Amino acid sequence: MKALVQRVSAASVTVSGQTVSTIGPGLCVFVGVGTHDGEADAALLADRIACSRIFGDDDAKMNLAITTTGGSVLLVSQFTLMADTRRGRRPSFVAAARPETAEPLIQKVVDHLRARGLTVETGRFGEHMDIDIQADGPVTILLDTKESRSG
Repeated sequence: MKALVQRVSAASVTVSGQTVSTIGPGLCVFVGVGTHDGEADAALLADRIACSRIFGDDDAKMNLAITTTGGSVLLVSQFTLMADTRRGRRPSFVAAARPETAEPLIQKVVDHLRARGLTVETGRFGEHMDIDIQADGPVTILLDTKESRSG
């Protein structure tokens, strides 16, 4: 699984002109699920999201995690994170998991984050979404469960 994690002042998701989710300060997290991902990846990714120290402390050093700041998480499914752009000009998405596999794994990430006491809002799986992000910093981190396991 891959996640693009952005520290935000606020973020929201709109579907068909209606706002379906909104958060204040916290993280906007785009999550892509690969064909070889499973429940262990979901747990690992949730842990990495919850524990990544990307918020400033009193000395403005990145020492705090979302679990200590009281911020919220907006988690949005993003199959395009699994794009293979090595050949040609059109990305290939063969490495992206099928919806029937991806959606439950996305929900597992949400469940793991909520189990840690985090407030988690979501986009709408499989829908065209307009996402409004007020980036804070900007701070953007790419997490990959396959890289996490190998090193």
